[in-house]
Formats: sequence, structure tokens, C-alpha cells
Amino acid sequence: MFNIFKKEETEKENNHPSITAVACLLIHSARIDENYTNKEKKIIKDAIIEMGAETENIDKVIQDAEEKERDSNQILDFTREIKNINEEDKKIIIEALWDIIYSDEDADMYETNLMRRLSGLLYLDPKVVGDIKEKVRQKKT
Repeated sequence: MFNIFKKEETEKENNHPSITAVACLLIHSARIDENYTNKEKKIIKDAIIEMGAETENIDKVIQDAEEKERDSNQILDFTREIKNINEEDKKIIIEALWDIIYSDEDADMYETNLMRRLSGLLYLDPKVVGDIKEKVRQKKT
């Protein structure tokens, strides 16, 4: 019963009802190759700050999201909240996802499969996702 109140407080603290779900999704993508680095953690922090997370609570948000992602067994838990946010925030998420995937300069089959699935789950045009992917790849070269 008290968890309901805790969730409301967390959402108010984060200034965005989906910020934890976004962080979980980004963390999931960072962990998919079993190599969760500080570079990926910085990308995650930057993305959720860009979406409106308060910087003074960012480490707590990340810590909570890491625990929530660890306890979850499917990405639907995260995309359910995110799919209804605005298009610009979705693009921020997709760019952060590609940044995470290419942070080690390689996209393996699990990571690219995840991105295909997320395009559909977040109701994004695959062309938009592909354009963002190319933008990120160009930044890395």
C-alpha cells in the first residue's frame, strides 16, 4: 500500500512521469551486451536530464532504475509508459539508445534486434530510427 505513495513521490521528484521508465530502458540497452560502462551511464544521465530530470536527484534516479531493470524480465514494462510521450522525447531516447550501442563502436545482433523491437513498441517510424542511427554513427567517426 505504501509503495503507491512512494511512486507518486518519485514521479514528482523526477519532474516527468516516465523518467524512471526511460532510465530503465536505457540501462537495459547498456546491459544487453553484458558490459555496462561509465561512458554508457553518462549517456543515460545526459538523456534523462535533457528530458527534464532534476540534476540533483540524478544518481538516485539511476540507482532506482538499475534496480528496477535488474528485477524486470521484459522491456514491455518500460515501453508501456514511454510509448505515449511526445515525439521529440522519443527521439532523445532513440538517440541515447544508439549512443549507448555505439559507445563501444560496435552494434551486435542483440542490440540491433532490440532497436527494431523498440521502434515498433514506441510507435516510431523505422526511417526516423534509421536516420538517428546514421546521425550517431557519423558523430562516432
